[in-house]
Amino acid sequence: MNESTTRLDDAARAGWLYYIAGKTQDDIARAMNISRPSAQRLVSLCRTDGLLSFRLNHPISAWMGLAARLTERFALTHCDVVPTAADARATASAVSEAAAIVIERVLRKDEPAIIAVGTGRSLRASVTRVTPMSRPHHRLVSLAGNISPDGSASPYNALETLAGLTGAPAFPLPLPMHAADAAQRDLLLRIGCVQRIFAMAAAADVWFSGLSQFDPEAALFRDGFLNRDELLDVMRAGAVGATLAWAFDADGNILDHDVNRRVTSVRPQPSRRPRICVAHGPRKVPALRAALKGRLVNGLVTDEATARALLDEAASAPHGTAVTPRRTHSETGSTR
Repeated sequence: MNESTTRLDDAARAGWLYYIAGKTQDDIARAMNISRPSAQRLVSLCRTDGLLSFRLNHPISAWMGLAARLTERFALTHCDVVPTAADARATASAVSEAAAIVIERVLRKDEPAIIAVGTGRSLRASVTRVTPMSRPHHRLVSLAGNISPDGSASPYNALETLAGLTGAPAFPLPLPMHAADAAQRDLLLRIGCVQRIFAMAAAADVWFSGLSQFDPEAALFRDGFLNRDELLDVMRAGAVGATLAWAFDADGNILDHDVNRRVTSVRPQPSRRPRICVAHGPRKVPALRAALKGRLVNGLVTDEATARALLDEAASAPHGTAVTPRRTHSETGSTR
């Protein structure tokens, strides 16, 4: 993905918002985290560069339509949908690339921001795709502990990676994801530096996190954070998924369960600020639907098949918005 292609993708996005979604240039500027003059230039570029005739001649149109319907259905603060590739790894790469672009847009803002970051495979894969840049005026804060069950540093620590790419000061949460028991958790959370990190996370301008389903392949089980008995017990209690290690039910309610009473990460709660989840795949659909329903997350970066499943639509090729692609990103599995 070169700079020229990225610029055209942004122009296509601005054109879709202006000509199809009926948004004003001020709306576009807010949605894309850019200035109003930049939004105006992108809309103009969409028209002059031939991306738009009486229809948007760019494949992003169909996926933006899905994103718009998801935004309306779940009252999202942000939503990006990328094409689903035949290869699962290509789809994962596309989702990570799209999430990286969202993170970059936040980082490129001149106004200092607090950016809260979770952990996990999807989020770390997204962060590794962020373009290196000097952004020391932002602050990065961890939402989850960075110590694995065996006492080693977590291999999926996205915070450290992002700090290395940006030069922004980082505030890690120096805790295991689960304490031995509720009493130990309460003791750990009384530590002064931990309380300051929790306060910073609560005041963060944006959160980025992943999500895990609860089934025999749950990431918390595979990575050793929960044993099999704990996994089965929390599933019997109604858990369908977890975000930041907090298990929740099909309505998006955090469960009153021993597993949750030992979690040391920041507890997700409904917020007006962006709480963006990076997740995709059929196994995660029930967990994603529940998290969106309970407002544990209010933003989403996902793929087309997952989006259609969340909307209860047939997971077939997009239709209803005719496009004649002049440029396509399906070969690389990414879209802006």
